Amino acid sequence: MKPSRPTSRREFLRTSLFASAAALAASRLPSLLAAGATQAAPAGGTATSRVALTAGNDRADLAFKALEPFKKGIAAAIGDKRVILKPNNVSISRPLAASHPDNLEGILEFLKSIGKTDVVIAESAAGGSTLEGFANFGYDKVAGKYGAKLMDLDTEGFETMFCFDERDCRPHPCRMSKVLLDPSQFIISAAKFKTHDRVVATLSLKNIVVGAAINSRSVDGPGGRRGGRSDKPITHGGGFRGINYNLFLLAPRLHPHLAVIDGYEGMEGEGPVGGTPVDHRVCVASLDWLAADRVAAELMGIDLGKIGYLTYCAEAGNMGEADLGKIEIVGPAIKDHVKPYKLAASLDKQLIWQQPLRQG
Repeated sequence: MKPSRPTSRREFLRTSLFASAAALAASRLPSLLAAGATQAAPAGGTATSRVALTAGNDRADLAFKALEPFKKGIAAAIGDKRVILKPNNVSISRPLAASHPDNLEGILEFLKSIGKTDVVIAESAAGGSTLEGFANFGYDKVAGKYGAKLMDLDTEGFETMFCFDERDCRPHPCRMSKVLLDPSQFIISAAKFKTHDRVVATLSLKNIVVGAAINSRSVDGPGGRRGGRSDKPITHGGGFRGINYNLFLLAPRLHPHLAVIDGYEGMEGEGPVGGTPVDHRVCVASLDWLAADRVAAELMGIDLGKIGYLTYCAEAGNMGEADLGKIEIVGPAIKDHVKPYKLAASLDKQLIWQQPLRQG
């Protein structure tokens, strides 16, 4: 009797791609989860990355203090580069879903303290006009206070990259921001602690990758809403498997150089827009974005093994540190500030990335 085979070349490709990715993740998942159960490495130990954790009652101060331990490293990494401060504006009208202006102020105050004043607050909003969102959230006032510029990434040019779609197993062209792809820029991801209805959690990496996709429907002025389109859905890959793979696929070129993740008031449940607030009062920062996302997930009570794209990035071995046993925590112990976040109702469906596709 002949063994069963995929019914088409398309099915074969799809099965092979996702089965390989799932098998790779599953093969090392126990070691990652075991690492998550340990406390962070002490200073001078085996740490390969450092993540600052701050806790308190002043959001701007939390961001500033989280960045202070990396003062020399950040100044050296920026050098003469222009700083792009990328907030999360998936919504232009719901403050809980967006980066808070106080968090941006803390970052800008820190940059001022190290003499870095060539700063642009830049975004490509998902749900409307970027500049309208900036005004709604008070970014214009913060920018004016520190002499920062405001930028709509959708007006600054793009480079065509390719994203995978699990529905047809083909690469699809996707316009991605030239600014965020430009290696001469220093990219800061001013992200938030938020759960997500497709990838479990959205932190510093996803803020950059999906934010880079051009949304010309929302551009103010000629060529904007009339006849424009958003390429953000293309990055979502047609499903729970595709979006995780695309975030991993695009991460080598679209990642922050500095992650500042605001957990002062996080979002749980039906994020990234429709969730509810979590009074957490913490902030995480690191020059290693993967380590920062890993620590933020731990603080949210989320197993790394549930977040597909971060698991893939961890398994790649060249994007950062995801083993808590090799991350030095600068500040209070993680265990003292863990607050489990309620996950989205679609969690079981989201976790399908862990399983290989069934052959027809």
